[in-house]
Amino acid sequence: MSEKKYFYITTTLPYVNAKPHIGFAVEIIRADAIARFQRKMGKTVFFNTGTDEHGVKIFQKAQEEGITPQQLTDLNSQTFRDLTQTLNIQNDAFIRTTDEKHQKSAQAFWTACKEAGYIEKRTYTGLYCSGCELFKTERDLVDGKCVDHPTTPIEEIAEENYFFKYSKFADQLLKLYEQKDFVIPEFRLNEIKNQIKEGLEDFSISRVKEKMLWGIPVPGDDEQVMYVWFDALVNYISTLGWPFDMDTFNKFWNSENSTVVQICGKDNLRQQTAMWQAMLASVGLPHTSHVIINGFITVNGQKMSKSLGNVIDPLEIVKEFGVDALRYFVLRELSPYEDSDFDINRFKEAYNASLANGIGNLTNRIMKMAEDNVSKDDITLSDELPSEYLEKMNQFNLHQASGFVWTAISNLDKKIQETQPFKLIKEDKEAGQKIIVNLVEELYVIAQMLSPMLPEASQKIIQAINDHKKPETPIFNRI
Repeated sequence: MSEKKYFYITTTLPYVNAKPHIGFAVEIIRADAIARFQRKMGKTVFFNTGTDEHGVKIFQKAQEEGITPQQLTDLNSQTFRDLTQTLNIQNDAFIRTTDEKHQKSAQAFWTACKEAGYIEKRTYTGLYCSGCELFKTERDLVDGKCVDHPTTPIEEIAEENYFFKYSKFADQLLKLYEQKDFVIPEFRLNEIKNQIKEGLEDFSISRVKEKMLWGIPVPGDDEQVMYVWFDALVNYISTLGWPFDMDTFNKFWNSENSTVVQICGKDNLRQQTAMWQAMLASVGLPHTSHVIINGFITVNGQKMSKSLGNVIDPLEIVKEFGVDALRYFVLRELSPYEDSDFDINRFKEAYNASLANGIGNLTNRIMKMAEDNVSKDDITLSDELPSEYLEKMNQFNLHQASGFVWTAISNLDKKIQETQPFKLIKEDKEAGQKIIVNLVEELYVIAQMLSPMLPEASQKIIQAINDHKKPETPIFNRI
């Protein structure tokens, strides 16, 4: 009997100073498709997401709205939780960094790191971007501005903080990067390698409490709170119970039979693939298996911004077109690793071409022929999936895997056009029936491949096949 396999996947935790936008929807849809596929392959899966709820921006936003930071995070965190339900996300945990369990884990991590000799207190003067909530070096800036927050003034901050001895881990990180597919895609791996080779500087992991009132208290020092990034990164293991429920943690993170995957945007490259990996090493915990780095979602070539008024609300897209339509566009039409433009006209064109006129119409045609001409008993359904599809999904390449599925859809449609079984059945009943049976069997395989990507549509196709009739309502209505 084969040993049980465990698969852990986590998104980043979005900051709750604003409502969810399409960028996070993209991340969580991709993570969900991976998690669903791994479950389909028989692995025991733990899929984590949640919200990041501490820091200066939360405190300032709460002050603007005249409420407490806790009230603000309670309200905004719920919108992200609601989004997971709207997008049909099968997450196993939704962690909030204000959860008592997480705060205790973060403090335990701090204590373990300090006892290992990797945290010390220093007086420091540095350049700080409140947009990133990160200290910056001169080489991080372009014309004195943060690349990701060019309109946010860089502050020079002088105070006594605790520092993480990041500089001690350069060689260990470069060794880690030799691990196959540790960072996906490879050009992001090369990017972080170059950053490490330029040299690492220890970074601040606390703020003076009187200047930053909303954060987790530093163990043993009532005058300091944890820097938001240090606190938030620990969620990836606190959600598994570390260090209080080691059974769950060991199964999913600390086992030869476990795979650990993190998925994030390109602005998180350093935090996920270097800072967090160094933090794990500092307390003697295993590294992540793979970190998948997504590109940004742009609108008309511009980064989404509230000031520009171009922020796309995923809930509005789902309300108008349905959840599987958004999932399709994310998984097949957007580039997985480069920046991609979200254009509503392109979205509608893809919807009609690939969904309504594509898999939807194909299902109707095949099942109508099957209902009228063949017996359900003549059809043999197989759950065996094509090796090329399995290869792409196991590589976490959802874009290529979905491309493979739509090629199969196109080929099946082409087979109908070439063989014309609806005509052949009148001239050679047996030959026509054989083709129709084969079409149904191939459609079933397509539905199985679609199940991690478009779960609702997949289920409707499988139901039509099981009912042996054309769906009563269109799987995708034309727009």
